[in-house]
Amino acid sequence: MTNPFAPELLAWYEQVAAELPWRGSDDAYRVWLSEIMLQQTQVETVKPYYARFLAAYPTVEALAAAPLDDVLKQWEGLGYYSRARYLHRAAQVVVSDYGGRFPATADELQKLPGIGRYTAGAVASIAFGARAPVLDGNVIRVFSRLLDLPDDVTLPATRTKLWQTAEDWLPETRVGDYNQSLMDLGRLICKPRAPLCGGCPVRAHCLAFQRGTQHQRPVKTPRAETPHYDVTAGLIWNERGQLLIAQRPLDGLLGGLWEFPGGKQEPGETRTECLKRELREELAIEVSVGDLYARVRHAFTHFKITLHAYTCRYVSGEPQALGVRAWAWVMPDALDAYSFGKADRQVIAEMRARRAMLL
Repeated sequence: MTNPFAPELLAWYEQVAAELPWRGSDDAYRVWLSEIMLQQTQVETVKPYYARFLAAYPTVEALAAAPLDDVLKQWEGLGYYSRARYLHRAAQVVVSDYGGRFPATADELQKLPGIGRYTAGAVASIAFGARAPVLDGNVIRVFSRLLDLPDDVTLPATRTKLWQTAEDWLPETRVGDYNQSLMDLGRLICKPRAPLCGGCPVRAHCLAFQRGTQHQRPVKTPRAETPHYDVTAGLIWNERGQLLIAQRPLDGLLGGLWEFPGGKQEPGETRTECLKRELREELAIEVSVGDLYARVRHAFTHFKITLHAYTCRYVSGEPQALGVRAWAWVMPDALDAYSFGKADRQVIAEMRARRAMLL
């Protein structure tokens, strides 16, 4: 199928393409790194992380050789930490199984940890010029409006149809530029709630624009109400003025990050009961729970939490890694050496603000 709008789209892209740190390079490592970082994360947020990450790990070999804890620390604050774990593992596979050279086809790229069909298509087309389609949220929105698609884009059958459209509309040449232009069109012009149709280079081909349905596309199933959980955490001090921190298991939410230990409050529990139970189950220790030190609200992708952090005094029990990956007693000034999630970093910020007020 001949693409009806590729010439106009590419001409527009040549004029407005943003100068981004990862553009203009066909280095597969840099393209791959940028695509992983850009998943569910805005461009402006990614820019400084991309620069720092490349400075720390300029090659796939450097990334593969780095300790996972160091990689997570470099990633700290970017969120969706499973991306960092998969990034590290994929780098190791590229070095061990591919001699440090990324595979050049989308099919082979999908064999690497953490690389799905979209990322494989982006890397294959941008780094190697392969005729591979992409379909992310931006492209789905563009296609659903171009086609005036009445189908729910969250359904697997609709996604299959859109992937076929992406395949059918691939141009013969400049596929990498074409895929990036689609993503830019969705990000800059074909926006979710307020599409800038007057400046759209392909509006002559857009059925939704012609029919006035652009604000009704794409069609999505309404989201269910986001659940909320109360979570406790202990700022556990020993006689030497050290804090106890724990590393989360790798195979779960915020895997590999460090935290002030605790967990989710169960129905019928008080927060004090919850904290004591969690510390017994995860670390086999007993504490005396003191005052509420900080309360932090935080939203994840599919749920929200309120973290209640309590000052605690260590009482007994040699810490054991029962429900955690590791544990450590650290002085407050050494916390920066460990990677924490956002909620725990807010507790640390509160701790430092209070200490600064006393100086």
